[in-house]
Amino acid sequence: MALTATPIPCLSDNYAWLLRAADGRLAVCDPAEDAPVAKAVEAMGGKLDLILLTHHHGDHVAGVPGLVARYGAKVVGAAADRHRLPPLDQAVSPGETVDVLGSKAAVLASDGHTRGHIAFHIADSQILLCGDTLFSLGCGRLLEGTAEQMFASLAALAALPGETLVCCGHEYTESNARFAITVEPNNAALKARIAEAQAQRAAGKPTLPSTIASERAANPFMRAPDIATLARIRAGKDSFR
Repeated sequence: MALTATPIPCLSDNYAWLLRAADGRLAVCDPAEDAPVAKAVEAMGGKLDLILLTHHHGDHVAGVPGLVARYGAKVVGAAADRHRLPPLDQAVSPGETVDVLGSKAAVLASDGHTRGHIAFHIADSQILLCGDTLFSLGCGRLLEGTAEQMFASLAALAALPGETLVCCGHEYTESNARFAITVEPNNAALKARIAEAQAQRAAGKPTLPSTIASERAANPFMRAPDIATLARIRAGKDSFR
């Protein structure tokens, strides 16, 4: 693989994703805090070249100023959202590509959770940085977007190769699982994924990254056949306790 992706726990349940090239260069996606990221960067050589941002929420960008001040890293984010992102060195739009440590990352439209949300697909490394659009066994709340937008975003991600690693922004798998099994109680793939996630957490490990193939088989939001179904189960999840 050209790049590897490692989750860095931040705040209570966030992950920033540290990307490492074969030559040791580093990038990070969605740093909620600077201290945990800086600790990981120092352990890997002490130089951070690039920061990728999927959307504007504070629990995805609050670490940017400290990391830029410490390392001089360049910041890449959505042109459509630049008015509420930290200062960008490169503003990108869906359909464009970004050089990430020598690999090409395709910028994907990923609206639904927020307006202007983007994802980064690094094909040669089988990595998807999807922020809060797709979670393992879930999807983001429709805070600014619509079910139609989320349906289109999830469909685009579902079309990626099955082995693609789903590197999302939160450790939500177990809580998502409790709802997902009420939607598809007879889904064998879902039951297997739940058992896997429980074992991972019991061992003190992240449940991420997942894969696109796993989400196609087990995630009720990605499996929704139409917009109306997605809207219904998203509303159900919003009120689920």
